[in-house]
Amino acid sequence: MAAGTAPVAERASSTAAAAGEQYVIGIDYGTLSGRAVVVRVSDGAELGSAVLDYPHAVMDTTLAATGKQLPPDWALQVPQDYIDVLKSAVPAAVANAGIDPAQVIGVGTDFTACTMVPVIADGTPLNELPEYADRPHAYVKLWKHHAAQPHADRINDLAAERGERWLPRYGGLISSEWEFAKGLQLLEEDPELYNRMDHWVEAADWIVWQLTGQYVRNACTAGYKGILQDGQYPSEEFLGALNPDFATFAIDKVAHEIGQLGASAGGLSAQAAEWIGLPEGIAVAVGNVDAHVTAPAAQAVEPGQMVAIMGTSTCHVMNSDSLAEVPGMCGVVDGGIVSGLYGYEAGQSGVGDIFAWYVNNQVPQAYFEAADAAGTSIHQYLTDLAAVAPVGAHGLVALDWHSGNRSVLVDHELSGVVVGTTLATRTEETYRALLESTAFGTRTIVETFNTAGVPVTEFIVAGGLLKNPFLMQTYSDVLRLPISTIASDQGPALGSAIHAAVAAGAYPDVRAAGKSMGKLNKNVYMPNEESAAAYDRLFAEYTLLYDYFGRGGNDVMHRLRALKREAAASVGQATDATSAAGKAEVQA
Repeated sequence: MAAGTAPVAERASSTAAAAGEQYVIGIDYGTLSGRAVVVRVSDGAELGSAVLDYPHAVMDTTLAATGKQLPPDWALQVPQDYIDVLKSAVPAAVANAGIDPAQVIGVGTDFTACTMVPVIADGTPLNELPEYADRPHAYVKLWKHHAAQPHADRINDLAAERGERWLPRYGGLISSEWEFAKGLQLLEEDPELYNRMDHWVEAADWIVWQLTGQYVRNACTAGYKGILQDGQYPSEEFLGALNPDFATFAIDKVAHEIGQLGASAGGLSAQAAEWIGLPEGIAVAVGNVDAHVTAPAAQAVEPGQMVAIMGTSTCHVMNSDSLAEVPGMCGVVDGGIVSGLYGYEAGQSGVGDIFAWYVNNQVPQAYFEAADAAGTSIHQYLTDLAAVAPVGAHGLVALDWHSGNRSVLVDHELSGVVVGTTLATRTEETYRALLESTAFGTRTIVETFNTAGVPVTEFIVAGGLLKNPFLMQTYSDVLRLPISTIASDQGPALGSAIHAAVAAGAYPDVRAAGKSMGKLNKNVYMPNEESAAAYDRLFAEYTLLYDYFGRGGNDVMHRLRALKREAAASVGQATDATSAAGKAEVQA
């Protein structure tokens, strides 16, 4: 969507708002867009919504400001796009809902994580300083910025060597997506910017800062992405061993006041009230992560209930009343989802992104034309073609690592594989193998939790991919579990609205608010024994490949990544040399 264009508004079935009702706004910041939803406090009814696609989308090949080529594995965004969501989607959602803005008592937000914004003391992002507009490191590093993998490797190796007490809380490995790896990359690749930066801020907290004028660091991302365990960050000694100039990173750049989930971060500022057309001073909830806010929206906050938020990637969250070390988990945080329970997180770096990549790059034009003729989307058309065959008929098995592996290997140098292709393999068969691969990745995560003593007793799906019934049935068969689904198309936004209601004092805590405002469809999909047995055989093959390529059997994927980086560097050097020669010729 071009800058300045109006957001897309969506009206729910409820068209009139009662004068005595109270409302909250949930704002969900996704990978490509931001969505605002108006929610009734008494029962969670969603009265209207609006969405704005980020004008700059994701910068993963070139820097929008200059056209400068970005290295492999980069993913940047422009923070002004997030403000545009406030200015456009929120007023549009309120107007669409037909409510009086004076009846809104709170605002809640959620964000993809770990998405980092380098700012100066007053919260201004570095890219908004004219002298830094052409510097890639001045921009937001999106969650799927994986170029810090070598820095994550060094952190992991040193932590394991020293026996750092916090490492087991993250399954033995921290991710290149997280705060410290990305921060170390910034220091070592652009030390001038690192020194100019006053705060290294999660986008989840930066947007709340813009709404309230106060910087409050949320307990969720601090624990899961910022290595804050038992009130402490990694020590200066440890960080200094990575790089002497990194020793005070936690103290100088990261540490800040911690806000608990569901608490108020402050009142809506006069400036933000003008942006979004809501009353100044209403409660703004402490920031949160899209996956974690979804749990109460799906009424899934009790121990054993794993929620999978399935979109471009998948995040798996669940609560437990016990603390355990789960290999490859993204973290366990006391109160990380709701107070009084340990919140666990795991995930898959690519799911919907993999399906989109395949469609955008591998599907012949004839399939698009046939989908148009059938009056359906290309994804649905491929799904319909693939679904008619019995399990295993395509003779394929794939690894879902096109964006690396988040859990349980925590290695973003890994890459995708499809085994078994022949000259007879059809487009829809490969598409089905990719769908199945993501289900196998989820089963690997579930089995890892079960083995570690954190049993998964119920599986609940939220996110855009639940709209594909064949995919959901595949997951049920592969997992051998019933699948329940959130009864909302806006799970994260609804979850943020629930937190807003708590922050405004309408409910005593998030669990109580979720019971009244959350929505769940129980056991929508049940496993089919015949398909499940066939998938057991395919999963065994998936596991062999998983171990061979992911656990040291064959390091070819890492070697290929290294070759790719070397080639990209040589191209960049050649481009710089050509540019310099051109400038010299012009001057001559």
